[in-house]
Amino acid sequence: MPLPIDGVLDLHTFDPRQIGSLVPAYLDECRARGILEVRIIHGKGTGQLQRSVHALLSRRPDVARFSFASATFGGRGATIVTLRAEGSR
Repeated sequence: MPLPIDGVLDLHTFDPRQIGSLVPAYLDECRARGILEVRIIHGKGTGQLQRSVHALLSRRPDVARFSFASATFGGRGATIVTLRAEGSR
């Protein structure tokens, strides 16, 4: 089943070993579609998944910023990512 590209990626349904390829591919597709604010739901748990997601984000030059979501959108269980538009630095 294809993954909907709507700016919200819920990682709960994926094997954590997929995250290294899934998150970058999802962000690339969002950016290509002009979706520049993305919410990644990683859950709170032990924090390992959140740390992995944040490490991936910190290495991407197309990520302008990222931070935990507001309480309404998942708090520390989700990360809001702002992507740079294609062609911008």
